[in-house]
Amino acid sequence: MSATLSQAVPHAVSGETTTARFARVRARSLELAAPLSAEDCGAQSMPDASPVKWHLAHTTWFFETFILEPFEQAFAPFDPAFRVLFNSYYNGVGDKYPRPQRGLLTRPGLDAVKAYRRDVDARVTALLGLRDNDAALAALAELGLNHEQQHQELLLTDVKHLLSLNPLRPAGYALSANAPRQATPPTPASPATTTATTATDWVAFAGGNQRIGFDRPGFCFDNESPRHEVHLPAYRLASRPVSNAEYLRFVEADGYRDPQSWLSEGWDWVRAHALAHPLYWRRGEAGWEEFTLGGVRPLQPDAPVVHLSYFEADAYARRVGARLPTEAEWEHAAAGCRIAGNFADQGLLHPAASTAASPALTQMFGDVWEWTQSAYAAYPGYRPAAGAIGEYNGKFMVNQYVLRGGSCATPAGHVRASYRNFFPATARWQFSGVRLAADAG
Repeated sequence: MSATLSQAVPHAVSGETTTARFARVRARSLELAAPLSAEDCGAQSMPDASPVKWHLAHTTWFFETFILEPFEQAFAPFDPAFRVLFNSYYNGVGDKYPRPQRGLLTRPGLDAVKAYRRDVDARVTALLGLRDNDAALAALAELGLNHEQQHQELLLTDVKHLLSLNPLRPAGYALSANAPRQATPPTPASPATTTATTATDWVAFAGGNQRIGFDRPGFCFDNESPRHEVHLPAYRLASRPVSNAEYLRFVEADGYRDPQSWLSEGWDWVRAHALAHPLYWRRGEAGWEEFTLGGVRPLQPDAPVVHLSYFEADAYARRVGARLPTEAEWEHAAAGCRIAGNFADQGLLHPAASTAASPALTQMFGDVWEWTQSAYAAYPGYRPAAGAIGEYNGKFMVNQYVLRGGSCATPAGHVRASYRNFFPATARWQFSGVRLAADAG
């Protein structure tokens, strides 16, 4: 996701300087890696995921390539081989090591990657101090920090997938018990009697001609602009995301065996992979369980269902007589919500049940990314940035769907109402869930 560099100014947090923000965000990546072993950090579970060590190195490569190389006097790379090893998809930069084989990179080791980070961090910090009034440098630094925050979320999702494949079902993290809205996991009930205790209310919106897209000072990715007008028929959104208990009823009512609710391609995918429930769910001796970053836990009925593909989210919506929202509907509704919720910084690292009693919209931000029915495409008037930076976003605008709102693995402060995440229809290892929508009536 590339930035509109003319708009990418430093993101101040209580007067935080770019240098201080750089130190804070870079340190957070190492904090996320700290509880993991070197073996955890080097393994790759599937081609769509990357090793933790690679995430730590690639984000460093980004600062070395796009900041140090053009701005540092007498620039010299930390290791010339890293230019290929840790390039992701920037064709304008040069060759790339094959993504499916990143787990084969036993060298450089984790300690060497950390040394790479220390070297680049010191040089970028010195450069920011020397050129603290350079707007172009500040814009690229802010882009790099937002890029690193995206990889912090990917690091967590990739580690979760990796550990879930281990028969020991190990915990990667000691999850916080003090995060807002955290509930004590209930004693698992019989799957047939597990019910949600929080009712779903519908919130109505008049629609009309509305403007969506980024519209305030500060940073945005270029796919969030230009701001433009859309027409929205009147619509309704569910007050909260679909819960585990609600989705469990779909599972137990043979939702994965009934083709009527599924898109044709989705039904073929379900059949080809013999799917019967969300990723990380399993039926244990005492009831349904799910694998979390803190190990196996009882399925919490009222928590939002998570790790759904677009196909699963769409099938559930059809089954209950609803639909997925468009991204314009979602953004229009979210514009009136405070950007607060269960994010990665709180340490829960898992969706939590809402305790809100109000029929107003809840959990629009954090907990789970919410699928929309909108294909990921350019806004009217969109133009990618020039050069390799412009590859960040635009070239992926095909065969993907938009998700909104952030998740329990998203860094706090990283999302906004206009933020557009995107994945293919089969992706389910991300913290993705579903909020229902319906036409007015």
